[in-house]
Amino acid sequence: ADGGKLLVVPQDGSHWLSMRMVLEKLWEKGHEIVAVVPDAALLLKSSQSFTIKTYSVPYTQEFVDQYYQELGEK
Repeated sequence: ADGGKLLVVPQDGSHWLSMRMVLEKLWEKGHEIVAVVPDAALLLKSSQSFTIKTYSVPYTQEFVDQYYQELGEK
């Protein structure tokens, strides 16, 4: 963080919601942030505050969406 550049590999879900707020505050203070996320995720989406780099996973965005929808119904 002293160099002004951060590489973040966040966990999806509520952990990301908390981390995102911290990252946005760091961006406001001039830090350059890159987040490495899977290409199919629940909450890990792009932002003007940081750069997103994705990596391939063996499941689709549709699978993730359907899984969480069914989980919520149960």
